[in-house]
Amino acid sequence: MDAILEIKNLKKRYGGRWALNGIDLELNRGDVLGLAGPNGSGKTTMLKIIAGLTYPTEGSVLIAGHKPGPVSKAHTAYLPDVDHIYRWMTVRQAIEYVSGFYDDFDHDRAERLIEFMDVETDMKVAHLSKGMTERLKLVLIMSRNADLILLDEPLGGIDPTSRDKVIYAIATEYRWENSAMIISTHLVRDLEPIFDKVLFLKDGRTALFGNADELRAQHNGSVEDIFREVFA
Repeated sequence: MDAILEIKNLKKRYGGRWALNGIDLELNRGDVLGLAGPNGSGKTTMLKIIAGLTYPTEGSVLIAGHKPGPVSKAHTAYLPDVDHIYRWMTVRQAIEYVSGFYDDFDHDRAERLIEFMDVETDMKVAHLSKGMTERLKLVLIMSRNADLILLDEPLGGIDPTSRDKVIYAIATEYRWENSAMIISTHLVRDLEPIFDKVLFLKDGRTALFGNADELRAQHNGSVEDIFREVFA
């Protein structure tokens, strides 16, 4: 099976500190990877490198056989952990604006998701709550038919109702046979049913990696229990 994502000996240094130090990873279609670790463990740096927003110090990354860059970005949908939508736009304008950049944007799926997420299309982004903004951001990502989907802390700082809708949308709209997905989080409990692989990052290194079900059996506990064990 051809890998969508191949990472070999990935390293990233900021000044004298290694944010990532020797990460190896391969993901195929259908894989959902939980990228878990506390704040500062290197999760966001890793996703930014994969998305082509920053460069590695050492090592290699291939997305659908391409190095991170203009070609790979056409295969990759990235949800950052910061707001990136123009606040003066309405929700409808934001959808139309973002869809214009990607040939793989599915307008029918976007309409379905907007209705499910209960986001008013005539509201300005500036007037949306934190939870509603996160719902909109997820709509923009999950409406693409991308080979690789990167979600950075999709549940961060949102209310329980929005959290439930985000989880449901990820689970139901993910194209299981066609894409791979990485979900970065330190809130493992709510998302772990979606994971089939887990990579625990600690101080920029792989602390533990494996099939989620096998890790649960080996450690006789949930992924959240393993998280607490690794980062205690």
